[in-house]
Amino acid sequence: MSSLIEQAAQRLAQLRAAGVEVPEPAPTAAAGAAAVAAPPPAAPAVTSRRVELDLDLLARNGIVTPNAPRSRLGDQFRVIKRPLLQNASGKGASTINHANLIMITSALPGEGKTFTALNLAMSIATELDHTVMLVDADVARPAVLKNLGLPEGPGLLDLIDGSVPMHEALLRTNVDKLTLLPSGTPHQRATEMLASEGMRRLLDDIANRYPDRIVIFDSPPLLLTTESRVLATNMGQIVIVVQAGRTKQSDVQAALDTIEACPVRLMLLNQVRSEPEAAYGYGYGYGYGHGRGGEPKPAT
Repeated sequence: MSSLIEQAAQRLAQLRAAGVEVPEPAPTAAAGAAAVAAPPPAAPAVTSRRVELDLDLLARNGIVTPNAPRSRLGDQFRVIKRPLLQNASGKGASTINHANLIMITSALPGEGKTFTALNLAMSIATELDHTVMLVDADVARPAVLKNLGLPEGPGLLDLIDGSVPMHEALLRTNVDKLTLLPSGTPHQRATEMLASEGMRRLLDDIANRYPDRIVIFDSPPLLLTTESRVLATNMGQIVIVVQAGRTKQSDVQAALDTIEACPVRLMLLNQVRSEPEAAYGYGYGYGYGHGRGGEPKPAT
């Protein structure tokens, strides 16, 4: 003989089959407590968009890539990055504010600053103790993503005005320790944006969020626009690229005068003609200047 509960269940099924609407029973106290106690579903993880760099193409274009065989250019950038990393790690001659913020610039266009910024970032990405973010801060004529074969998108200027969150602007790459930040949406008041309190807060966050992060800024030329001079006021270290046989000494001095407040200035002499790789059209000499108003040693 079936139980009363079974008989009741059969009767409900018969009523529903006949088209009679039967309300669902109210949940018991125990069931209600269980429903209240159940945790809400976890929010999806927020991550930056990932992009793939064509490392073979970059290597053919003279960019140092992580898996490329050892080369003279690669060795030159190992020498160039070492004092920058020492300063960023607090192991230099003096303590520098925002020492991990490094600006790459030049006096005039066409001297190789973007090429230098790309190679320096790639070289730092091979370090065991550091990660690197490459920022395209040449907001008037962005070139970093173009050289990497990537389309432009939201970036630095969009972060300053708060129109996008950080994870929508940053680009993770297939080079494990390299992250990219595009220049962002063009803006007619870009100089004022770079000089704003929002930019200062953004740089503080970028500089301090991860202790192992080195941030490389590909900046506009110092004598062409005012954006680079504004950006320089927030940098710990500045690298000025000078093209051998082209840039006038007066232009170099004028460029140095615009960034005299920066504690560390390093000069790179680009496209030095030297054997056995003179045919490739690149090569670097370097010299340093430290302290407010200090003169750099001549690049050799």
